[in-house]
Amino acid sequence: MILLGLGGNLDSPEFGTPAQNLDAALALLAASGVRVAARSPFYRSAPVPPSDQPWFVNGVAHIETPLAPHALLALLHRIEARIGRIRGERWAARIIDLDLLAYGDRVITGQGENGLILPHPRLSERAFVLAPLLDLAPSWRHPISGKDTREMLGALGSGQELHRIDD
Repeated sequence: MILLGLGGNLDSPEFGTPAQNLDAALALLAASGVRVAARSPFYRSAPVPPSDQPWFVNGVAHIETPLAPHALLALLHRIEARIGRIRGERWAARIIDLDLLAYGDRVITGQGENGLILPHPRLSERAFVLAPLLDLAPSWRHPISGKDTREMLGALGSGQELHRIDD
């Protein structure tokens, strides 16, 4: 199962609200030959780490593609740029953020091109990833820890605020 994290907390001039930006990203993926098999509901989430920037809209998508992980990551970066993301300061507000969370059971350490790490190194620490992932794929297991989505989310406790905003 190939899983993408979707997020953003700024409007874009062309596509609109953060939720509309995420929907546009999924449409651009489909137009690029990537099959969007399923999408979680979107969630509104407080910034992590905490800051005074606007809350984010987040979701997770299950996709199917013959693209290898590095080629898929490059496509995600092109789509982010198309929607208006300008890469700058880490943890800053952004129009769109597309993360490759998992690519089947592959484990990549990031010691090569693009510094890709799979599964995403902070996946198990983020309620804004795990809550939508629980909706989408509750039995998915982390290929390193072996924990399922519910176990990882339960281990977080109550420090990260989020609210489901659609079905």
